[in-house]
Amino acid sequence: MNQTKRARRPSAGGYARGDETRQRIIDAAIQLFGQHGFAGASTRDIAAAAGVNAPALQYYFENKEGVYQACAECIANELKASFVPAMRHATEVVKSDGSVDALIEAFLGIQGVTLDCVLLRPQASNRRLFVMRELDGEQPHVASKLLHQRLKQPLNKLTLTLLSRIAGTRPDDPITRIRLLTLKGQIMPFYHPPGACLNLLGWKEIDAAKGALLKTTVLAQTRTLLESWRVAAVSDGTKP
Repeated sequence: MNQTKRARRPSAGGYARGDETRQRIIDAAIQLFGQHGFAGASTRDIAAAAGVNAPALQYYFENKEGVYQACAECIANELKASFVPAMRHATEVVKSDGSVDALIEAFLGIQGVTLDCVLLRPQASNRRLFVMRELDGEQPHVASKLLHQRLKQPLNKLTLTLLSRIAGTRPDDPITRIRLLTLKGQIMPFYHPPGACLNLLGWKEIDAAKGALLKTTVLAQTRTLLESWRVAAVSDGTKP
């Protein structure tokens, strides 16, 4: 993707009405980029979906590359902000050498945020599809790179530390990393596309009540696994 020019209007600050218009354009663009890809979504269509004219879009973002960059920044910033409280708490538990029970609760807190983002957040499906198109190589790798740098790297490091403390292993132990991947894998069937899991469940959609049921079930399964790994570590003598 070509380097974008600086938008004529700063991306932050300004009048509230202007900020609302800018966000409306971003939300419309995330949906259209997710549905049609970067090449298939035109600035004309994005402007129409946002209820603005083409010059307004150019005023805020200069061109389609600028719109796409703003969408990627929005997704990365939203997700990072969602995880900050749970990650801060988990970091404090680790630094204070908290009990295994506290470590388990901290891990579940982070997984709970992940489930909220996947199942319960408004517009989550549009944002997932936007990122999935990047991962499939269908459009520029902007959001996926930002998410990896700003969220996934520190999140993986923290959750591996929690898991190793719980199970009496090392963060770099392949078993620890495999376990983390399997815990993450519980969420993937509901990520994208959800059609197969909906068919198995006999559901037409995942509404708030069904999302809450999925979250409760996955967290309960995770707790059972974490507790079993703690017990195994004590039995093996790898954890006092």
